[in-house]
This record gives sequence, structure tokens and C-alpha cells, in this order.
Amino acid sequence: MLRLLPESQAHVPEREALLDRCFGPGRHRKTCETLRRGRIPAAGLAFSLLDEGTLVGTLRFWHIAAGSAGPALLLGPIAVAPEWQNEGLGALLMRHGLAEAKRLGHDAALLVGDAPYYGRFGFRQELAQHLVMPGPVERARFLGLELAPGALRDASGPVSASGAMDAVPGATPILQVA
Repeated sequence: MLRLLPESQAHVPEREALLDRCFGPGRHRKTCETLRRGRIPAAGLAFSLLDEGTLVGTLRFWHIAAGSAGPALLLGPIAVAPEWQNEGLGALLMRHGLAEAKRLGHDAALLVGDAPYYGRFGFRQELAQHLVMPGPVERARFLGLELAPGALRDASGPVSASGAMDAVPGATPILQVA
């Protein structure tokens, strides 16, 4: 039985192994990774899809600043285990994740990915055409989605990371403020 859950720390080792299987060792050098590195995903927008306790899919969103459009989300990575691909699980993750992002009040999402696939969820290249990623991307694969009408209208300028930084694993806080 498949279960879609909020991601937990227990899922991290399996998630990293799944991402390595799906994207290979070069995944850490991608431009989107520079926006995610050292940051935590957007609250309520990191998901794990499990089959009988085994991770078979993952989707995460990250806070970014989308140039003149202001706050937005970066979608990705999304991955489904190779043996589960072509079963509609990626679409399930996408529909759920985008619905949650909208429910939580986010206005826009960006991603770098396959335009024909992501186009069916409403992502369009023209919504991101005047935004600039902090590294190389294929322009035809840089896509935007308005979760609120007009959120990316005339958006231009640099895309930058804006989410909270991840604490160093195992570190003891020097100061804690309530």
C-alpha cells in the first residue's frame, strides 16, 4: 500500500539514495542545487511516498526570491524509483505538492525540467523567461507556474535562495532565543 507522508529525518538516507539512483553523482553540481545547498525545505512542502515502508518517491520545495516577483518556491527535486516510474506517482506527487503550496499561500513556483512533462501541471517557459538563475540552465527547461494569478507577470531579475539555513548536523547551539 502506498502512503504519502510529510518527509521526516528517518527518510533522509533513503531519499539521498533514491536521488543518487535517479540523477547520478552529478546532481550536486546542478544550478538548482546551489539554491538548495545548506537550506531547509519550505515548511510543509517536503514529501515522501512510501510503499510498505520503503521510500519510492520524493518531492521538495524551497524558498527563493524570484527577482522582481519576490518570494516564490523552487520545486525539486522530484524523483520516483525507477521500478515505480510510469505508474503516475510523479503526477501524484506534483498534484499534491502544488495543491499544498497553494493552500499554504504561496504565489509562484519555478523549476528546471522537461517542459512537456511539467507543462501538464501548468508550468510555462514564458513565465520565467526574464528571470536569471545563478548558474547555467537550458532556457527552454526553466519554467514558472503562477499559483496566484499574475504572480510572475513581468517578473525579471536574479533568482536567489531565501529559505532558512539548515543547522549543522550534531551541532550544539551557542545561543537559543525563544
